[in-house]
Amino acid sequence: MIHPSAIIDPSAQIADNVEIGPWTLIGPDVVIGEGTQIASHVVVKGPTQIGRNNRIFQFATVGEECQDKKYAGEPTRLVIGDNNVIREGCTLHRGTIQDHSLTQIGSGNLLMAYVHVAHDCIVGDNCILANNVALAGHVKVGDFAILGGFTAVHQFCQIGAHVMCGAGTVVLQDVPAYVMANGNTATPHGINSEGLKRRGFGSDEIRALRQAYKLIYRKGLKLDEALAQIVAMQADCDALTPLVTSLQQASRGIIR
Repeated sequence: MIHPSAIIDPSAQIADNVEIGPWTLIGPDVVIGEGTQIASHVVVKGPTQIGRNNRIFQFATVGEECQDKKYAGEPTRLVIGDNNVIREGCTLHRGTIQDHSLTQIGSGNLLMAYVHVAHDCIVGDNCILANNVALAGHVKVGDFAILGGFTAVHQFCQIGAHVMCGAGTVVLQDVPAYVMANGNTATPHGINSEGLKRRGFGSDEIRALRQAYKLIYRKGLKLDEALAQIVAMQADCDALTPLVTSLQQASRGIIR
């Protein structure tokens, strides 16, 4: 159902069973998949692709041009997957040609009120970004990451899979997969073992991850030395792969 007061550009492609509330604006080059519900007073600009069964709450701004001063009106994109919940006042910006011209949000995510996802960010699947989380440009967030309220992430930082950041964390360097981080600036506080148990990780996997954490943070090793030992452990524990990948891809150094 589309409310008669909604403004829909003729070029927008909207599935038959999409709901759009009153005083919502859907601009050109927007694609909205089946079952998606968009509340009142939402602005969606294109090029933007929104998947199936998403819920977008009032006053969200989706697919707006970015705040990068280098942006000059190029037709960059925002792509959103399926089954996401995007709460009140979220701002999700399109990419820039200086990166891959793409901001991307996966599936199954919860973006709480007033979350900001800047240009060229890549957010994985099943993440929770609590109220007022702010991702600067070019940030990558791995699957199942949880960022507490008011977490701020510096541009180009990477948040690994299964990471948990406490409220008010300021991230200026990469956070390796599985690590719990907190503080201004962020410091590591062990492996997110409780979250891993809830997601079905076995005791042997969690033990291996704790051992890897100690190699990185407790043994006084250089990062490449710790990484070499973790890679040697990887053959016996597939769960180490996301950690190895996040360490190998760290471009700003890791939190210490």
